[in-house]
Amino acid sequence: MSLEKRKLFIIDTSVILYDKDCISKMSGNDIVIPLIVLEEIDKFKSREGILGENARFINRFLDDIRENGNLNKGIHLSEKNITISVETKSLWEELDGLDKDCNDNKIIAVSKFLINKNKKEYREIVLITKDINLRVKCDALNIKANDYYADYEFISQEKDNLFSGYKEIVVEKNVIDKIYKEKFLVLSKLEINEIELFENECVILKTSCGQSSSLCIKKHNSLNLVKSKSEIFKQIRIEPKNKEQTFALSMLLDENIPLISLTGIPGSGKTFLSLMTSLSFIEKEKAKRIIFTRPIQTVGKDIGFLPGTLEEKMAPWLAPIVDNFRNQFGDLNYFNLMIEKGIIDVAPLSYIRGRSFNDSIIIVDEAQNATVHELKTVITRTGSNSKIILLGDIDQVDLPYVNKFSNGLTIVTEKMKQSKLTGHISFTKGYRSSLANEAAKLL
Repeated sequence: MSLEKRKLFIIDTSVILYDKDCISKMSGNDIVIPLIVLEEIDKFKSREGILGENARFINRFLDDIRENGNLNKGIHLSEKNITISVETKSLWEELDGLDKDCNDNKIIAVSKFLINKNKKEYREIVLITKDINLRVKCDALNIKANDYYADYEFISQEKDNLFSGYKEIVVEKNVIDKIYKEKFLVLSKLEINEIELFENECVILKTSCGQSSSLCIKKHNSLNLVKSKSEIFKQIRIEPKNKEQTFALSMLLDENIPLISLTGIPGSGKTFLSLMTSLSFIEKEKAKRIIFTRPIQTVGKDIGFLPGTLEEKMAPWLAPIVDNFRNQFGDLNYFNLMIEKGIIDVAPLSYIRGRSFNDSIIIVDEAQNATVHELKTVITRTGSNSKIILLGDIDQVDLPYVNKFSNGLTIVTEKMKQSKLTGHISFTKGYRSSLANEAAKLL
């Protein structure tokens, strides 16, 4: 087999635990798993949640393919055109300053061995890892290391042009007058073919002088005028404070959009608008439950070590929704009543698998701290007559190995922006306080 056009990928533990299907996404290349990676994965196989599932999956996968050969010599999978092997040898030359008992350093030593052995046979030899510090160490040692890009290689990080959910289009004043009169406008009559608009993407039509404007949303082959502030207030007793909130509430109230993502700075109203809209669905009997979930991303011990029942363990993470109830209703009597009746259900993201939510509004807070695979799990739990709302600030990612571009919230938004079942709005202005806004901007 000619290797001149193939790459050799050395896979780190973080990649396998992040995406159990990572190997199948590297077709046309050869893959090496350092033996120490298998030892690390073995420690996760009894874990609950997605990490345990991924560890068990890769163990079963490697065991199954042993029927086709030997992992020490390499097993070729013709359907994916990949060869998988496990490497036990390492090269510590020029690595004298590294602790040989550190697993990351063992992976580096294996990479050095493979580079020294195969540098003339492959077009490129790369260590693939989501561990930022490991990539930095490799760079210092002249070992090529990359992030695992399979989920977000379509995003241009250089331009940072992430989908905002709306566009501004300059038109003549008569166009704006017409859409206010008729409530919609056929896109073909606008002559804006060079501008790509996705289904449910919001549009700000305005004149060149900026004296007239209208807020619209793309539906099929036309632009529809969104609900006015007074119409929204009449429907849910909430008045939007700016154009982003108007767009968001219009989509939240739209029963034909089952997946909505709202991103933006703290205090911009993401949780409040989602909660108030959800309560209006409950009051009008359009939904039966509100499911509130979020990733359990902590600095210290995870949720299993916290004292009390599941609800008591979740109390610190439930604080945002509790604060919004208190601010809106003055006390928590209404909130406590809904909890007692089971109308509000608290479900940690890691406990979602296996459940199914019908006639529900599912609010995923801090979704930027979830991987795309975790969000896929909760989205696929969404049953009939349900809506899922993803909330988060992609500039405040706390999850290790994940950044503004590779977090689950960004990937879901970017990958699903063309779907007629989704909508997205990015908030730019906060309303918590002048100090909060200034801190978000300057610090």
